[in-house]
Amino acid sequence: MFSGLIQSWRLARAGFVMARHGALDLVTPEELPGPARIGFKIIRFLAGPKTDVAGQQSSVKRLTAALTELGPSYIKFGQFLATRSDIIGAERANDLSQLQDNIPAFSQPEAEAAVEAALHAQVKEIFSSFSKSVAAASIAQVHKATLETEDGDQTVAVKILRPGIERRFARDMESFFFMARAAERLHPASRRLKPVAAVETLAQSVHFEMDLRLEAAAISEMAENIVDDPGFRVPEIYWPQCAKRVLTIEWVDGIALSDRDALEASDHDLKALGANVIQSFLRHAMRDGFFHADMHPGNLFVDGKSDIVAVDFGIMGRLGIKERRFLAEILWGFIQRDYTRISDVHFEAGYVPPHQDRAAFAQSLRAIGEPLMGRTAEDISMANLLTQLFQNTELFEMEARPELLLLQKTMMVVEGVGRMLDPELNMWDTAKPVVKEWMESNLGPEGRLHDAAEGAANLGRFMGQLPGLLGRAETISLQMADMASGGLRLDQETVEKIASEQRHQDRWSRRALWVGALALAAIAWHFVG
Repeated sequence: MFSGLIQSWRLARAGFVMARHGALDLVTPEELPGPARIGFKIIRFLAGPKTDVAGQQSSVKRLTAALTELGPSYIKFGQFLATRSDIIGAERANDLSQLQDNIPAFSQPEAEAAVEAALHAQVKEIFSSFSKSVAAASIAQVHKATLETEDGDQTVAVKILRPGIERRFARDMESFFFMARAAERLHPASRRLKPVAAVETLAQSVHFEMDLRLEAAAISEMAENIVDDPGFRVPEIYWPQCAKRVLTIEWVDGIALSDRDALEASDHDLKALGANVIQSFLRHAMRDGFFHADMHPGNLFVDGKSDIVAVDFGIMGRLGIKERRFLAEILWGFIQRDYTRISDVHFEAGYVPPHQDRAAFAQSLRAIGEPLMGRTAEDISMANLLTQLFQNTELFEMEARPELLLLQKTMMVVEGVGRMLDPELNMWDTAKPVVKEWMESNLGPEGRLHDAAEGAANLGRFMGQLPGLLGRAETISLQMADMASGGLRLDQETVEKIASEQRHQDRWSRRALWVGALALAAIAWHFVG
């Protein structure tokens, strides 16, 4: 009960900050459930008029200002909501996708102390030079340094977690979980969107970002996956200079894809770079099931060999074989205009409940795909196609799939990068060879042989476990028969504990109602008096 009051207070404070910056203007009260709608109106009223500066800013700047004041957790929460257009709508998701994760750096003495504590040596003993911060974000900041190695001096990037960031995130995550659980309890329709599962996904993502050894492992895994890929690479890791709070990798000399002027002044083929970004992402997602989920232009560089080099592997996406097949067959189905097959894929994957009408679902897919056929290549967005697809599935009771929504968000960003490099980029022609290669490898003769071999292995494992399964089945059968004849019995101690717990819960519920009533009375007295 006490914890609930604390979380309510924290969320109310966040609402006041949002209202003061004018960020609540982006919320449509009518779309909120009843209790949330009442709370929204109270907060907006108590916060008073927004600042003049806030009224003149764009929606993105208002959101950025509010979330930056609220702290790193809320910046991450805003960026995460950009992946959930099914919850906040496509327009608001697009606004949040532009949210930049740039906040003031922490001090040089704090940075050096963090390195020394993590690597158990003085900075001057580890690096022959160590610069001031060159980039700062909500969770960590980066310094440029020089490392002496057997191959000579190497310029490296040293990433350091912010002091106390784990405690700050843990506190705010409690508030996010409280809000998500309240939404599911008070607004049953929201359960389809799985708000608690969404916050769990965010918490897991943040957990990975809080341990820089996991980021190093992600770089290492991707390096193995792409060892033979043309035109795309990741930085080298310096493992002895890595720890939970410190990551040391190769310094990337190149042009950031966000620096349009420098790109145009270079000799790089921008059309080829645009195609490379798209095809590399699709290979990682479909072939490897492991992709960089934060591929904005500031995290992508082009080196002297015209290779794309990705940095910042804090947010990664994973797709199982079922999700990869789902993605490939959907894209291929739209390319081939085979809406019946796309419909079948949804049902086979279990994403659409079996009681729904396959033909009706195929018809709805046709309504999405056919308007694209007569349009020019630069007007067709693969990311928007997936957005429409996920919005359409709500009518057919398809539950939200966080991993697919992260994929859709990343595809939107990657597509934007590709079109920035080549405004005439044909997404379908660019994607087709990668999708076709996956289809032939996984659904052609080679894929069938692999599936047959895997099926035989699974059957062998099952046969080995069969004696134990039969033994457990016999035990369960005897227990069920005994229960059927004698009924389900609870001992006296269990009954007494259940009754005591129920009385305890009722007592706290009555106290909560009185606390709420007194709070409302205090607010009323404040304004009347």
